Amino acid sequence: MADTEKTCCSFCGAEKSPSVPLIAGTEGRICEACVTLAHKVVSSWGQRRKSQQLAPQLRTPAAYKQHLDESVIGQEAAKETLAVAVYNHYLRLLNCDREPICQLGEEVELEKSNILMAGPSGTGKTLLVRSLARILGVPFATADATTLTQAGYVGDDVDSIITRLLEAANGDVQQAQWGIVYIDEVDKLAKRSGGGTAVRDISGEGVQQALLKMVEGTEVRIAKSGRRNEHSEEQVVDTRNILFIAGGAFPGLEALVCSRLQPKTGGIGFHAQPPRQEQPSINELLAALLPDDLHEFGLIPEFIGRFPIITFLQELDHATLLRILTEPRNALVKQYKQLFAYQGVTLEVSEAALNHIADQALTRKTGARGLRAVLEAALQQTMFSMPSKPLLRGCTLDLVEAGAEWHLDVLETLAEEGDVEQADGRLLPEASPQQALMSVDL
Repeated sequence: MADTEKTCCSFCGAEKSPSVPLIAGTEGRICEACVTLAHKVVSSWGQRRKSQQLAPQLRTPAAYKQHLDESVIGQEAAKETLAVAVYNHYLRLLNCDREPICQLGEEVELEKSNILMAGPSGTGKTLLVRSLARILGVPFATADATTLTQAGYVGDDVDSIITRLLEAANGDVQQAQWGIVYIDEVDKLAKRSGGGTAVRDISGEGVQQALLKMVEGTEVRIAKSGRRNEHSEEQVVDTRNILFIAGGAFPGLEALVCSRLQPKTGGIGFHAQPPRQEQPSINELLAALLPDDLHEFGLIPEFIGRFPIITFLQELDHATLLRILTEPRNALVKQYKQLFAYQGVTLEVSEAALNHIADQALTRKTGARGLRAVLEAALQQTMFSMPSKPLLRGCTLDLVEAGAEWHLDVLETLAEEGDVEQADGRLLPEASPQQALMSVDL
């Protein structure tokens, strides 16, 4: 008697047919549909494992702001905005597989909110994002918008941003899809008015249009070999869960905001209104920033819409620059003290010198970067001669009067007799007894 049992899939029970082939195992069979479903289930396990690894590192927005306070002085509004945005972003990712808790009776899909930061140069935009990525423990990549061009032209295309993020994740696609991308100098992508010429803007508006899908969320194919060709193996990175943060100085943006807040009147003679004596400060103008101002600056509306969270960083004043010199964990004065300590020399900076350094940085209008430039120029001669002076034990940077001007001087303290020892522990021949203060005019 013939066997009338039909061959079926051991998972879904589908019968074997020319259109439904089965893969046979030792004790069962499986169809193509069940293989596809099993692949999705196994892939979700990997995402759950990543969620479990990231879950203990998720902290409250207040904890994120406290961590940022250790590295960045001031910018309270920007810190709070970043802390809340990052917390909500990763809270959404950690709960994407859970049952929705909603009183509307339907499933609600949460979308990500990218961030756009505007502020003068040297106010701490890059440092804020880097500090956040460090405390989260997620891959972080920085891209310079000035090097980006449209695909097919000389320069980096937008896919190179995801390549850098994948390299920061050591090639782990799942981990890279939880990362943070910071696009610096995004104001350089503003479209340029070409007048009557028909020149294609490959590094301005063209890059903005190329970034639209990536920032919103799409699948980017990255070649494992680094170069894309028809025989290279590719990796697919989904950018829907990657947080994009864009920042730029936007020079001239405050003038656009001022013209909107204080439009020029067209009256003449007795009908003309007198000009206002008090002009709003840069911080007041940036606080009144609207998306229309960014559009007027040169960003296309589609690109602005991909960054619903817009925050600004205030211009640094004298008091903030003084705090930046000494208070942060990696303060500039602490860095130079450590550099001198490597050579067995102590470094002290007087209050008058600190105030003078802050004043000089304000004059240069380069923000916190100007502080390092002033300190480097003041200590350059001392750092040049210090390795050749084994008797040197201490330096004091002070402000002294030289004629009608004030200069930063370095007072050098030499070792006494019998107390001559190098930083590496080797003893030197005894020197003649002396303790001198050498003034170096810078």
